[in-house]
Amino acid sequence: QQQIRVQLATVLEAVISQQLVPLERKKGRVAAFEVMHGTVAIKNLIREGKTHQITGIIQTSKKNGMVTMDDALLELYDKGYISAQNAISFSQDTSYVEKRVNII
Repeated sequence: QQQIRVQLATVLEAVISQQLVPLERKKGRVAAFEVMHGTVAIKNLIREGKTHQITGIIQTSKKNGMVTMDDALLELYDKGYISAQNAISFSQDTSYVEKRVNII
């Protein structure tokens, strides 16, 4: 496993993931994107097997163009594209998103 982590950290440039979330007011879906760049900090976490800390790095690297899926969902909710319930149900950290949409 260590060798694979080292190889991944060496070649990683970026990871972009998306979910298609149902629109609030009309038929269709909108894409929510999570973006992670292969920065030195991210690569070090992967190399050291500390992948549970990656979300924290993404959250503090917004100025570098990174965004978590939860923050992308909250932005779509704030703009009225998706419902609060869909923001919560498609999220990774439901308690974080629930607090942000004022549903507890």
